[in-house]
Amino acid sequence: MSLVTWAYEISEQTLAVPLPRRWAHVQGVALKARTFAGAVGDDAELLEAAAVLHDVGYAPDLARTGFHPLDGAYFLQSVDAPRRLVHLVAHHSCAIREARLRGINEELAPFLDEEGPVRDALWACDLTTTPDGTPTEFVDRVAEIKARYGPDDLVTTFIEEATPDLGAAIGRTYERLRTRGAHQSM
Repeated sequence: MSLVTWAYEISEQTLAVPLPRRWAHVQGVALKARTFAGAVGDDAELLEAAAVLHDVGYAPDLARTGFHPLDGAYFLQSVDAPRRLVHLVAHHSCAIREARLRGINEELAPFLDEEGPVRDALWACDLTTTPDGTPTEFVDRVAEIKARYGPDDLVTTFIEEATPDLGAAIGRTYERLRTRGAHQSM
């Protein structure tokens, strides 16, 4: 079984019934990963697997810490997922910034942020996909997150602080697509 097939099975088993909107989101993020494959070369399969699994930590049965990137990473470790996949899920979408705000950055520390093309592309996929799984612009996604959580929520503070880093990752991903002659469609 391919890594991508395995990832879809795990994601569907954990998210589809208890969190159908989250399941729609991760499917949209995974679809976006296919369009960004040219930015990551031989790591396209890893990107798509990380995209469909990035929010697995939201599954009610998997919650350990209440911080979904960390809970997803712990779960993936427990099922012997590839190390890079575990680390990408742990650090998706600038998770370290939110972990610091929550006071749990030490728990995230054992997971490495690879800071490369796959990481950037995963962040780009997530932050250009709506909660319902449809494509969107980064600025609109940030606005949606702020509106959903409200002005006083920790997640709003996080997204405001992370916006420059997230935007830079998205920019690098588009630049990699451009310089490699790859095309992506929204």
